[in-house]
Amino acid sequence: MSFVGVYDVFSIGVGPSSSHTVGPMRAARRFLVELKEREFFEDIDAIKIELYGSLAMTGKGHATDVAILMGLEGETPENVDPDSILGRVAAIQSEKSISIFGKRKIDFDVERDLLFLKGKRLPFHSNAIRMRAYDKNEKRLHSQIYYSVGGGFVVDHEEAVQGASPKAETPIPYPFKTAEELLAHCSRENKAIWQIVLENEKSRRNEEQVKGIISRIWKVMQESVQRGVSVSGELPGGLRVQRRAQQMHEALLASEDKIAEDPTLVMEWVSLFALAVNEENAAGSRVVTAPTNGSAGVIPAVLHYARKFTSAFNEESLVVFFLTATAMAILYKEGASLSAAEMGCQGEIGVSSSMAAAGLTAMLGGTNEQIENAAEIAMEHHLGMTCDPVAGLVQIPCIERNTMGAIKAITAARLALRGDGQHKVSLDAVIRAMRETGENMQNIYKETSEGGLALQVSVGVPAC
Repeated sequence: MSFVGVYDVFSIGVGPSSSHTVGPMRAARRFLVELKEREFFEDIDAIKIELYGSLAMTGKGHATDVAILMGLEGETPENVDPDSILGRVAAIQSEKSISIFGKRKIDFDVERDLLFLKGKRLPFHSNAIRMRAYDKNEKRLHSQIYYSVGGGFVVDHEEAVQGASPKAETPIPYPFKTAEELLAHCSRENKAIWQIVLENEKSRRNEEQVKGIISRIWKVMQESVQRGVSVSGELPGGLRVQRRAQQMHEALLASEDKIAEDPTLVMEWVSLFALAVNEENAAGSRVVTAPTNGSAGVIPAVLHYARKFTSAFNEESLVVFFLTATAMAILYKEGASLSAAEMGCQGEIGVSSSMAAAGLTAMLGGTNEQIENAAEIAMEHHLGMTCDPVAGLVQIPCIERNTMGAIKAITAARLALRGDGQHKVSLDAVIRAMRETGENMQNIYKETSEGGLALQVSVGVPAC
């Protein structure tokens, strides 16, 4: 199996979408890197881009075009300044030129050179990008197809078709593709799930580096909550959705001393944390893909719940949480998909809820079997969830859906901790069911805004 680590699962980027924003930005930059490697960079005179499938259908609402422009200018999701993006895009559009890698200006007309081919789909994956580069004599220098396969992961056409890893990798000590294989490692080595993942991580970096990555991820999650509860106003995109986190935060602060008489206020805090992150994501701010941007609020919400309302939260348990959640993400990536364009929203909110349930159970001292049970419970009750964003924006129902995923994760963890880890439906079985459900789901319910809720809400902006 190709190595997937904690920093791959929890990558730092900008909103509003990992598959439609983060992935395409990485793909555009990768295209230029490939041109450099072929020593064609100085010969580039024109670049043509075509978007297919879900990227074509909802790419405008998900800022796919904006992301590609930033990628062509050499930016990465981790390092781009979100506050600079709109001004830079406006300049590209008005000047009809772009600075590739920030070094060479070439003519680039967004309307002519970046096409949304709605209704067209390439065979391997719905999120497809075709990129071509030409010299001044209109000779093609390089052509490549990239697929944004969810969670910010990108593969080119050859990697997709052949299942090839882009480079030879050092083997990891405990490879696994199923929960059965993972639990077998745990049983044989007498280790917890998080310890198995840590040993795999240590084949790439030392333990202190792993902990440093986790600390950085947690810091960005906290910052996204802090920004989210401090900003009010209208979210971009034309739906005129109002931010709610700031007002909700003020109300909850005023009622903190009432939790003893009304314990449901705890769940309101959980909802607040999720709202804060996903309002930031919808605004194009910096968030952590967990494992996607559309589901970026679930895990921060559950972690903030653990910090505020349990005694188990500390630096050590934070490592346990993230490494356990990473194991779950690997299982879903290997057994199904993290892409709503393939699985519907069960592949985003469902997976994040399952990851959070597993992580919280581990943090609270659960056994490996209870952790697997918690992950299964959370996903079982997201099976069949469609992805039908209104107007192609990651706002309705996406923002509120994160609150539901977080609360389900906490419930799943609590249920699992009350049991002994024995249960009828295995995590592997529910992942197989998820994959089968996603494959049988009609495409109109898989991030195209052509069905479901997207058609039931009257909006003042064109869908997608």
